[in-house]
Amino acid sequence: MRKKLELLERRRAESELGGGARRLEAQHAKGKLSARERLDVLLDEGSFVELDRFVVHRSTDFGLDEQKFYGDGVVTGHGRIDGRLVYVFSQDFTVFGGSLSETFAEKIVKIMDLAIRNGAPVIGLNDSGGARIQEGVVSLGGYAEIFLRNTLASGVIPQVSAILGPCAGGAVYSPAITDFVYMVRGTSYMFVTGPNVVKTVTHEDVTMEELGGADTHAATSGVSHFTHDSELACLHAIRELFRYVPQNNVDDPPRGRSTDPRDRRDEALLDVVPDNPNKPYDMHDVIRRVVDDGEMYEVQPDFAGNILCGFAHLGGHSVGIVANQPAVLAGVLDINASTKAARFIRFCDSFNIPLVTFEDVPGFLPGVAQEHGGIIKHGAKLLFAYCEATVPKLTVITRKAYGGAYDVMSSKHIRGDYNIAWPTGEIAVMGPKGAVEILFRKEINDAEDPRAAMDERVAEYTEKFANPYVAAARGYVDDIIDPRETRPRLIDALDTLRTKRDRNPPKKHGNIPL
Repeated sequence: MRKKLELLERRRAESELGGGARRLEAQHAKGKLSARERLDVLLDEGSFVELDRFVVHRSTDFGLDEQKFYGDGVVTGHGRIDGRLVYVFSQDFTVFGGSLSETFAEKIVKIMDLAIRNGAPVIGLNDSGGARIQEGVVSLGGYAEIFLRNTLASGVIPQVSAILGPCAGGAVYSPAITDFVYMVRGTSYMFVTGPNVVKTVTHEDVTMEELGGADTHAATSGVSHFTHDSELACLHAIRELFRYVPQNNVDDPPRGRSTDPRDRRDEALLDVVPDNPNKPYDMHDVIRRVVDDGEMYEVQPDFAGNILCGFAHLGGHSVGIVANQPAVLAGVLDINASTKAARFIRFCDSFNIPLVTFEDVPGFLPGVAQEHGGIIKHGAKLLFAYCEATVPKLTVITRKAYGGAYDVMSSKHIRGDYNIAWPTGEIAVMGPKGAVEILFRKEINDAEDPRAAMDERVAEYTEKFANPYVAAARGYVDDIIDPRETRPRLIDALDTLRTKRDRNPPKKHGNIPL
């Protein structure tokens, strides 16, 4: 037995070297951690339990029978984050460049199946050169098996992808299906076709960073949700995410542990919204003064800045925040903002996370580019997501709520549960000036003093319509509140709605306008 144990220990030690000491040194020289070091940072100390440590590839083509490494390029298993179970895989670039083989795929599929059965999240740490060419279509079949599990697990368990190296070709579609993608500046790359292929086909010269780097996908494509300067920061941020999201679609989200008083009133909220309705302000200032300890875990902060999405705790309740941002494009809804918010809303609805909407929206962005780009279709995604959501939905109208955008932003008409407005709220078909220009154009043009006539009609329209009282009179707004009461009012509503039960009509699934 002792000799057998010695052999086991030698093989365990060999497996932990991946592709060998020299390749590990090369990995470190690039500023990257090894596959196992990443898991040490991500998971609670000593919690990782490895599966399939001694798996090796089965191929004998192109000399592969002479090169076999334990684990075959991916470390898989389960561990804990703050004591909660997660399943993980960490691709090892030191073994055949992290390329995916038949057995590599089987290892990932096994832990995904276990995660679905046991109702626990899956975290994938991606660092791979793509399909293992020597295995041909078998490798491609392995990718398809993973894509299928990603799809079946969607909305059942949270799925997180960290891109910690190259991720190219078909490999990008697994992270794209998952709920959140994390990237690291300088070492993360995602693209379907690399710079050389792009140059050959389209004659465009582009670097890897410009084509598929972390900042490109954070700000331009919106593929990435979080961008960090180092792998350590990225892995710690993933741990932070699990402060807000549940294990699966049946469990409740984790409670916050803040001691922030539930009845706290913030005097500064009286001065956040400017008296001039056309003057911008930062909606972050509102959110920070309302949520527990002023902390929001913002999602896609560099993409579609005219809308804010993120997680927070409110009186200990985990909530998803969706907020128009008047400091960017006046908070208008456009294609990117609609898509960003719609996907975030659907995640929250899938995992029982209540939605809190802060609304200051002048409408949808006009223009030929937006119309030709499909703003109708993309705006409808946001509307669909809000309508479909059955979690508690709370809305605070801080200022403008104009036109169709008023309807879309979790209005009472689309099953908003608790809708309140500040006295500065303006709920109308359009802004006073635009409305008057349409309604009284002839009268103003014929007046002796057109400017005075315009001002008079704008004041009249503002008094009658550009306020929250008409909507409140019809029950479209549940109450008009002192802004300082926002936090306690929302917490009370969340307490009340904890037992909410709402269902959509039985169906296989809806046909969201994609």
